[in-house]
Amino acid sequence: MPERPSVYEQEHEDFRGTVRAFLEREVVPHHEQWAKDGQVDRAVWTKAGEQGLLCFDVEEEYGGPGIQDFRYNMVVAEEISRVGASGLGFPVHTDIIVPYISQLGTEEQKQRWLPGLVSGELISAIAMTEPGAGSDLQGIKTTAVDKGDHYVLNGSKTFISNGILSDVVIVVARTNPDAGHQGISLLVVERGMEGFERGRNLDKMGLKAQDTSELFFDNVVVPKENLLGEEGSGFISLMVNLPQERVSIAAIAIAAIEHILDLCLAYAKEREAFGKPIGKFQHNRFLLAEMATEAHIARLFVNDCVMKLNEGKVDTALASMAKYWTTELQKKFADQGVQLHGGYGYMNEYPIAQAYVDSRIQTIYGGTTEIQKEIIGRSLGI
Repeated sequence: MPERPSVYEQEHEDFRGTVRAFLEREVVPHHEQWAKDGQVDRAVWTKAGEQGLLCFDVEEEYGGPGIQDFRYNMVVAEEISRVGASGLGFPVHTDIIVPYISQLGTEEQKQRWLPGLVSGELISAIAMTEPGAGSDLQGIKTTAVDKGDHYVLNGSKTFISNGILSDVVIVVARTNPDAGHQGISLLVVERGMEGFERGRNLDKMGLKAQDTSELFFDNVVVPKENLLGEEGSGFISLMVNLPQERVSIAAIAIAAIEHILDLCLAYAKEREAFGKPIGKFQHNRFLLAEMATEAHIARLFVNDCVMKLNEGKVDTALASMAKYWTTELQKKFADQGVQLHGGYGYMNEYPIAQAYVDSRIQTIYGGTTEIQKEIIGRSLGI
């Protein structure tokens, strides 16, 4: 097979060795149990922090390495995918949530939260989606009423990744009901605040070890010191950060695509039918040829997006293209992989079955495929 296109340098491959050793030691032996429990052991977060696997872009003065290079994030995504460790909420923490605090936080907020987020002692979540508002952020109903030195927060959120374990939750709330998208703000709710309750750990099709929950806010008093960014600027902040979130999801997708291809190639060489390996049948050989080609194209695309992200040149439309196309391809690969494996592909003990159920959410969260196409279409002037 042609060598996979790479944008990595030696320091990234050295880091890969660290990530791989950590996963083999601290994650692989326990992941099956975590899937039964519906969440990972909290200790794996602090162990990851000790190994420097979280929050690469956080500045040194707040405990981070201060590395502005998304290739490190991509290495983590690839290695997690390689071992099927779908319960680890590290990418959502590092790639998506902590950057809001790094970019929007006051000096006091950064001193208060970033060191713990880097060390894994604090776990983060972002609460956007509501029971009645998913991709439509302007439809959110959670309210935060200004009471002088604090807000009173009321509402509910659902499908929140890291929802059970999280200590620091960025809540998207409406601070001005009459201002449209300019009435949306970001408030940081902390574990233990009165009136902040977690609902059930949701029973999902896949990602069984990843805690995903409902969150409820009943007259939660949130100090003004926990407003992230300017009041009313929440929607703009979300729009600025969404491209990195979508490139992160695309990085997870290409890692899964290559993992599925490897599983299929190995199975096609080992499994025999009618006296020969199934990969020798023309249909399967052609299928694998197509998959190898599509994986190569996807890798080139994601590599390009990551390098552009490092240069600050990823716009909303490109990020949407990457997110939609790679996740749809991942879904297709997972389906083809199950079919190639036949009856064994339907057995949970086979990694391809796990890849199948874990892949299905990729085209939904972070903005559905349909939303991504809408964004791309608008960028074309239509």
